[in-house]
Parts: sequence; structure tokens; C-alpha cells
Amino acid sequence: MAGKDEAAGHAIGIDLGTTYSCVAVWQNDHVEIIVNNQGNRTTPSYVAFTNTERLIGDGAFNQVIKNPTNTIFDAKRIIGRRFTDECVQNDIKHWPFKVIGDPSDKPMIVVTYKGVEKQFAAEEISSMILVKMREIAEAYLGSTVKNSVITVPAYFNDSQRQATKKAGATAGLNVMRIINEPTAAAIAYGLDKKAGWYSKRNVMIFDLGGGTLDVSLLTIADSVFEVKATAGDTHLGGEDFDNRMVNHCAEQFKRKNNLDVSGNSRALRRLKNACEKAKRRLSFMSETDIDIDCLHQGVDFCLTITRAKFEQLNMDFFSKCMEPVKKCLEDANMDISSVHDVVLAGGSSRIPKVQQLLQDLFKEKKLFKGINPDEAVAYGAAVQATVLSGDNLTGKLRDFALVDVTPLSLGVEVHEEWTMSVVIPRNTRTPVKIIKGFTTLYDNQRGASFAIYEGESKMARDNNYLGEFELNDIPPAPRGVPKFEVCFDIDENGILHVSAEDKSTGHKKGLTFNCDRRTCEGIETLV
Repeated sequence: MAGKDEAAGHAIGIDLGTTYSCVAVWQNDHVEIIVNNQGNRTTPSYVAFTNTERLIGDGAFNQVIKNPTNTIFDAKRIIGRRFTDECVQNDIKHWPFKVIGDPSDKPMIVVTYKGVEKQFAAEEISSMILVKMREIAEAYLGSTVKNSVITVPAYFNDSQRQATKKAGATAGLNVMRIINEPTAAAIAYGLDKKAGWYSKRNVMIFDLGGGTLDVSLLTIADSVFEVKATAGDTHLGGEDFDNRMVNHCAEQFKRKNNLDVSGNSRALRRLKNACEKAKRRLSFMSETDIDIDCLHQGVDFCLTITRAKFEQLNMDFFSKCMEPVKKCLEDANMDISSVHDVVLAGGSSRIPKVQQLLQDLFKEKKLFKGINPDEAVAYGAAVQATVLSGDNLTGKLRDFALVDVTPLSLGVEVHEEWTMSVVIPRNTRTPVKIIKGFTTLYDNQRGASFAIYEGESKMARDNNYLGEFELNDIPPAPRGVPKFEVCFDIDENGILHVSAEDKSTGHKKGLTFNCDRRTCEGIETLV
């Protein structure tokens, strides 16, 4: 146990996961993964509401079967998204709890707490989990903890990052930095393992968790971690594999007994827990049994499931996992033979079929399994937290530096063709500031509108709309004469600030995008 004075300056790293979260701290020249009050090194990302109390973590997870409609999980799958997003609508079909859209199309989770119906946004649920992680660290360190680094999937967009940062602030944390999960895993690999600090290595991180997939390609040399490219899917992970197994089991139960469990949320939850355990067992066994007493209407359920059947049920998902790997190599302009190590992170990276497909892609290159996939992200976050909070770093952290990239292209809609004019291309090193010139479309145009988008489609409307602002009172002039300088600035958290200036008047307007992408904070200044 650390003394109070020693702990006062501690900064923690938090891996805020879809299904499990993990917290770590740098102590005595190494990272300590902090165990919770149940003695576990990871904590379920679950929050439960009952008639008498609110439970977070293991307490919430342990009572989920008897209280499925008021036990919330997977908040990360909807954080910073619209209610009408296709992936949100698909998820709702699998959740026992109720999710509705508010007037601004934000998903709201509906629960009954102490006999009263309440609504929570995803970032509010995430902030409750972050409070729990902070308390776990405080119990271990014997002191209040404020400073933290929180990780997000590399492929999270601006609104998802903002919402995560807001969740941290609501949890009473000073979020020093939001960093990308695969980058954090790379730090764990580079700091603790064989990536010699003085020999340059190209490393691919394959991070497949409970709800998200990230693939990043980094170069590690002389304590500098430089991300070359990143790709991923913010909606693909272990939960999807579980849901496929649950559907299969429900179909088998219906076929054998002519009984439909789809309307029984308690039975479905028991099935989900059993399927998750079976999935884990199938990573080291060729077959396993799923046995549940009195699943529905007093009828027992028993099924032997083979690894081959599990793979068949999820083959499309597993194949989909390889697409970001190819895209990442392409974007980094790197050949497979130039990659020194393929590092596995995230619990779902243990699945043998996923490993086999990766190995096939990398021509039988041995996969690096030397870091704990459940803890690597929190480990890297703790290192970054220490680097950001300390000025006299010694030992392994001396000369440590991290260079990351932006996952999605950012630009302005050009009204003549309704296309997106890219200002910051994807995989640009961050932090970054880029200025691009624009002009008017018509003679004597009095106002100019700047709509900001992120994504890879040529047509602006097919990309993710972030917000817009206008410059008015442009002095009359022929088309093409007025000059506007549009400045895109991405900070070290990957959060975007945009401003435009009319060069003839010095009139400036800008936006910092907050966590609800349909509204933005407008800043107007006259220069």
C-alpha cells in the first residue's frame, strides 16, 4: 500500500471497455494493474438499478439474471452515436433494457430506479463505471486520484471521443489525455517486451475486444512510438459472437421443444452468460456443453457445441476482422514482410480462428502473445498518464514520446458539387493544424456557410456531419475574389477545432465540437 504523500501525485490509466474495464498505475519503475475489491484485475462495465440501490461492476454483473431490464452494459456501443444509426437499432434487438431516442436523436437508456423511471445517456453510464475505476485506484493508493488518461478505440470519431471525455469529467477526473487503445497496447509491448529501444521495429497491433476492433501499425524506435496508420470497426467484437451463439441456441430450443424464449429476457440473459463461457472454453477445447436447468417454462436446455460450429456461426464476422488489417497495411504503404511483430490485444484476440486467419494473412508469421490482452491497454494508459504528469522521468520512461494519427479524413462541404473538400486526410499525424483557402461561388455573395464532415466518401452527405457555421457581411465583390482561410486544428486528444477567417475584414468564426454532434459551441470574434 502506498503512503499518502507518495500517492498524491499519482495519475492513473483507465481502459474503459465495452464489456470489462481495467485500471493501472505506474509505481517503482513498473506498471501495477490494480485489483478491485473482489480481487479481480478487470471489472465488468455494468451498472444496475434496483429498488434500493445502484450497483456498479461485479455487483451489477452478479445480479443481471434476476434484474435484466435494469442492468445496463454495452454503453460504449452507443456513446456519441445517433439513436437512428443502423448499428444502434441492431443492438437494441439484443438488449433486455429499453433504449429510446430523445428529440435530438440521442439514445437514452430507460431504467426503473427506486421505483421511479429514469433516463440516462450512454456517457452518464460510462461516467458511473469511471467513478468505480477511480475508487478502485483510490482504495489501493490510499489517496484521492484526479489525473487520468482514458483510452478509446482508434476508430472512434470526434463525437464519441468528446462524449468519453465528458464522462471522465462527470466522474470527477481530470482527463489529461484521451489515447487510442491499440497505441496504448503498443506501449505495453514496447516498454515491457522485446521491442529493443534502440532498434527500429514495425509493429501491428490487432486489438479485438468485446465491442470494437482496432488495427494500428506503429514504428517503435529510441523510445518514440509513431503510429503510421490505423483502421478498424467500432462495432465488431466478442458481444457479436455471443449474440450469434444465443440466436443459435434459441433456435435449437425452439426446434426441440416448440417453445420460443425470445420474449423471456431472464432466459435470454442466462443463455448469454452460458454462451460467453462456452465461447471462452472453445478457445482451448474442441467442444463444450451448454447446460441450463429450467430455461423456459420449466424445460431444461442442453446442447453440445463444437469449435467448428462456433466458427461457422461467426465466419462472416471473423473474415470482416481481416479487412482493417489489409487497409492499414495499404494506408501505411507497408508490405507484410516489413512487419516485425503482430501483437494481439483484447480478449477476443484469443479466438483460434481469428489467430489462424491473421497467421494466414501474414504468411505463417508467428503472432506475438507476450502481453496480457486484457490488461495491455490499461498498462499503456498508465505509462502515458505518468509521462504527462511527471517532469523528471527516469528509468524506462526517459525520452518516451508518442506520435498518433487521426483515423478519419476531415473536410468542408463544397456547395457547387456537394463534395467534401478534404482539409486533413486520414492517418495524418496529430496534433495538427492545417489551413486551406476557399472563396465565394456567386458575385456579391454576402454570406458563406462552412459545413464540417468526417469520413472517406467523396460526397459530403455520405460522411459523418459534425456541424456548421457561417461568415456573414462579406463585402460585395465578384465571385472568386473574397478569400477565406479555414483552419482545422486537432488537439492531442484527437478533438477538432475549426475556424474560418474572411481575409478582407478579419472577421473570424469557429467551432469546437462537443459530445453531441448536432449542437456545437460557436465562438465568434472580431479581429
